[in-house]
Amino acid sequence: MKFCDECGSMMHGEDDGWVCRSCGFETARDGGAEAMTTTEGQDTDSGPVDMSEVDDEAIGPTTEVRCPECGNDRARYEMKQIRAADESETRFFTCTECEHKWREDDH
Repeated sequence: MKFCDECGSMMHGEDDGWVCRSCGFETARDGGAEAMTTTEGQDTDSGPVDMSEVDDEAIGPTTEVRCPECGNDRARYEMKQIRAADESETRFFTCTECEHKWREDDH
């Protein structure tokens, strides 16, 4: 997508260039497909991450919450927006003792 240097409107591709339908400004195309960058062929997955030598404090925040599996009173947590934007976030917990995972929603 390209925007007009003169008026800021969206440019439209026509023949070998870009044309602004609002003010009539025209410019040449910028290299086409040769100038584009893609992720094709790039390694985006470097495999599993070894967290065995990382302190619990470095992994993320913890809170006081009772694990439903072992009764421990500490868990790491993260919050994610998995529903509509006008609804509250979902909290995901991981017990610091037994590594049990659970989630908590506000209803």
